[in-house]
Amino acid sequence: MNDELRAVVNARLKTKGMSRADLARATGKHPNAISRALNGGKDSGSPPPVWAAMLEALDLRLTAEVLPGEGEQ
Repeated sequence: MNDELRAVVNARLKTKGMSRADLARATGKHPNAISRALNGGKDSGSPPPVWAAMLEALDLRLTAEVLPGEGEQ
């Protein structure tokens, strides 16, 4: 996962008044897994189930869009 996604998740936590520990409880994931995913670094986003659970708990979804000038014909 990238820094932009981490920033969105952290902002959503703040908006919802949730801590990382709250997110861990809401997702059923170990708090260390949440911290690793949100801190970045080696293997920070490798377990997709962690990200899926976090996004679901925060009512978020990933979307992709074509950037202007990219992929247009």
